[in-house]
Amino acid sequence: MVQLSFKNRIALNYIITTGLLILVVFSVIYSIVKHTVYNHIDEKIKVEIQNHQEEIKEVDGKVILIDEEEWDEREHNTVDVNPVFVQFLDLNKNIIEKAPNLKTQTLKFNDSVEDFELFDTKMGDHAIRQIQVPLYLKSQKIGYVIVAMSLADSKMVLNNLFDIMSLSFLGILLLLFFIARFFAGRSIKPINSIINTSKIITKDNLKTRIPLPKTRDELYTLSKTINNLLNRIEDAIEREKQFTSDASHELRTPLTVIKGTLEVLIRKPRDNKEYEEKINYCIKEVDHLNMLVDQLLLMARFENQKKNIITESVYLNAVILDVLKLNSEKIKTRNIAIKFDAQEDYYIQSDNFLVITILRNIISNAIKYTNKEGEVNILLSKESEKIICKISDNGIGIEKHDLEAIFNPFFRSNSTDHPEIKGTGLGLSIVKRITELLHIKFKIDSQIGVGTTVVLSFNDNMKSL
Repeated sequence: MVQLSFKNRIALNYIITTGLLILVVFSVIYSIVKHTVYNHIDEKIKVEIQNHQEEIKEVDGKVILIDEEEWDEREHNTVDVNPVFVQFLDLNKNIIEKAPNLKTQTLKFNDSVEDFELFDTKMGDHAIRQIQVPLYLKSQKIGYVIVAMSLADSKMVLNNLFDIMSLSFLGILLLLFFIARFFAGRSIKPINSIINTSKIITKDNLKTRIPLPKTRDELYTLSKTINNLLNRIEDAIEREKQFTSDASHELRTPLTVIKGTLEVLIRKPRDNKEYEEKINYCIKEVDHLNMLVDQLLLMARFENQKKNIITESVYLNAVILDVLKLNSEKIKTRNIAIKFDAQEDYYIQSDNFLVITILRNIISNAIKYTNKEGEVNILLSKESEKIICKISDNGIGIEKHDLEAIFNPFFRSNSTDHPEIKGTGLGLSIVKRITELLHIKFKIDSQIGVGTTVVLSFNDNMKSL
């Protein structure tokens, strides 16, 4: 099947709709003309019937239907316009008398038609309109009269009208198709612009945008929507490029440090203490590199949506205690006071690994950015059918204008002011993505020199154990 272009489909749909409307209009006009013509003939036939019924008389005991002179006069007046055919029958339906203009032809009495009913029939090869009614004289039925009129002129008029309308209908449809096609082409011009613009848009050329039509219609909305989509795609690709660049830099830095340290070691013999010191330094850099790779892989899994959520019962109290145990050496080394307050045991239905990842990143940050001999408070409570986990520290804090940026990968607030604090800048970005994935509300407030507070709000779907 041949596929029509969009422009031709619009034109075709338009002419089908318009054609149906024109067809209805033409049918109504034809019906009105036909009704008018037939109504005129019917009225004339009825007048003739009435006249003939009034002309019947009885003279010297003989029934006289019509004078011969009257026949001649009527034939003379009607033969050139539209002849009226009259025929009288007796009770046995035998012809008594007929109009001279019938000549050798006769009108047939139709037994299946009711008296006084007008109907179409034929007289020889000619179409006629006929009526047959009983004749009464002094309330006594004496026979029948049949009156008919030729339909030749009427049929010719109606046939000509039908032919003219048919030809006009086809001509109008053809003309409408080209007109509709022309205007459809103008209407979909913005679509051609969208197609042409889309062809030149590539991953290396995302700056081009579709021109917006002057008329604010559906095509304007479509063009604007596509432009917004292109903006989002461009932003996503730019973030991807930035992420790749930052990841490459972060991976290259520890590798460069390890390579430089090893190159220094092999330049000349050194004592065991110096070897041990340099090797331990390289081990720390390798640990940092491993942590960075793990975090990058974790982010990649979320980015590709290949991480399937495994829902199970998660005991929040135990998770927090495990995270604190993992960070016990840092806590002891920096002499940080940990205050963990849980009013009861709290369980949620979620992914255990992801919840551990969230709490490990947040608590590790709190410990990392708290000053020596500082304090970290962890509170588990229930508020308005929600389980709240509040983690606060009295550390260095975050600048107010950096609170939005800290969720960007590799961003670290005031990292140059605190070079002694190591990090990748991926922790909070991972936390943000996981909380969105698990539908956990995540809020962070901070103030320079005062500290940072993180609030996690879990749905209350815990189990009572």
